[in-house]
Amino acid sequence: MIGRIAGRIEFKGLDSVLIDVRGVGYVVHCSDRTLAGLPGVGEAVALWTDLLVREDLLQLFGFPTMVEKEWHRLLMSVQGVGAKASLAILGALGPDGVGRAIALGDWNAVKAAKGIGPKTAQRVVNELKDKAPTVMAMGAAGQSAPSLDDAEVIEAPIPRARATAPAAKPNASAQAEALSALGNLGYAPGEAAGAVAQAAGDDPEAETATLIRAALKLLAPKG
Repeated sequence: MIGRIAGRIEFKGLDSVLIDVRGVGYVVHCSDRTLAGLPGVGEAVALWTDLLVREDLLQLFGFPTMVEKEWHRLLMSVQGVGAKASLAILGALGPDGVGRAIALGDWNAVKAAKGIGPKTAQRVVNELKDKAPTVMAMGAAGQSAPSLDDAEVIEAPIPRARATAPAAKPNASAQAEALSALGNLGYAPGEAAGAVAQAAGDDPEAETATLIRAALKLLAPKG
């Protein structure tokens, strides 16, 4: 399994990038969003990768953060969602947007991705609502782009790559802590994630205690 690639960009295509690693070129397929965030041809880059193996095909898919790679693998576990559809969803929403859409049950947001119909979008939300909080917590913990200093990877002796991952949101760790707190209080992962996502959306700068209070209000029985 090739889990990470570091090298020099030789060519950028419509849906992939060619990375030279010590004279060997690796074609790495990426979402539109990831491709747009990569440096230019001739510059250094490092990407987390997932290898798809079939009888007649080997394909590498690249991601700027480990959490986006995990979303890709989780999305592909849904019936009817292949690698192309997963990249379309991630390209349209980004990893944070995917987590928020699933947590809030917003299948219309998922449907906005190219080639994703309403049935598939609903299946994504329904099948992943209880699995999403784990990946959301990974993102909140600040998983970042791989460093060229990491060992045990395929890499070339080239200058350090500039960071391609966006900075963590101000309340990223607060979201993870709020999710954990609600879980300890006995709330199901899906409902806890939905409440925290909504609370964080209402107040992006909220600290842990504020998020927990707001989420508990959202989870309180109505009437």
